[in-house]
Amino acid sequence: MKIRDRIVEFRRVPPTELRPNPKNWRTHPKHQRDALKGLLAEVGIADAVLAYDPGDGGGLMLIDGHLRVEELAGMEEVPVLVLDVNEHEADKLLATIDPIGALAGQDDEKLIELLQGVNSDSAAVQKMLADLVGDMAEPDEVPSWDPS
Repeated sequence: MKIRDRIVEFRRVPPTELRPNPKNWRTHPKHQRDALKGLLAEVGIADAVLAYDPGDGGGLMLIDGHLRVEELAGMEEVPVLVLDVNEHEADKLLATIDPIGALAGQDDEKLIELLQGVNSDSAAVQKMLADLVGDMAEPDEVPSWDPS
């Protein structure tokens, strides 16, 4: 099987020039927004959003990263990976990127080991990390962990 590299360019683009995809099916509740704000405040931008040019003269349309672009609206520029995909392929990516990540399993022991060195001043990030520990398969075997 030959795998094509569909990334044609890395750009820094003003958030106002990135169009939200009208087919985006993901919703972003307050606790997710708050956790992202906390991470952005503590770490900064550490990932590029995905976009493509649908060829309608309207500029780049988002495939992945809608919430990040919303939260970074005041920034001068955001990092963007521009893909050479058509609308059908963009729709396929929009429908599958998050669900593929959600299919991953979890090694509880490694997670606890990782989290021993992770802390945050953000209450929303602390809650998100604590929820990861709380979701473990064997809650009675979860070692104590303080996210603050």
